[in-house]
Amino acid sequence: MTRMTTTDIKKRRKKKARLKKKLVCRFCPDGCDSPPRPVYVDYKDLKTLRLMVSRTSTIIGRRRTGSCAKYQRAVKEAVLRARFMALLSYVPEE
Repeated sequence: MTRMTTTDIKKRRKKKARLKKKLVCRFCPDGCDSPPRPVYVDYKDLKTLRLMVSRTSTIIGRRRTGSCAKYQRAVKEAVLRARFMALLSYVPEE
């Protein structure tokens, strides 16, 4: 069995880093450093909210969606409102 040198390990890490796509917050127009005020996600925009909810009707986390922390909290509130108003379902539809 051959051992990998440190340069081979660095090359593999660089290759993995290149393959991973950098996610960008879809709500911040100028990047997450200067989000617009007030931070608000419309609960009636079901097209966007369905992208933030998995097939099992759970809210997808920040790492998967790419949204910043402020907007992830706003998404959570919007999903809860939409569920309360019966625009989104609490349980998966089968």
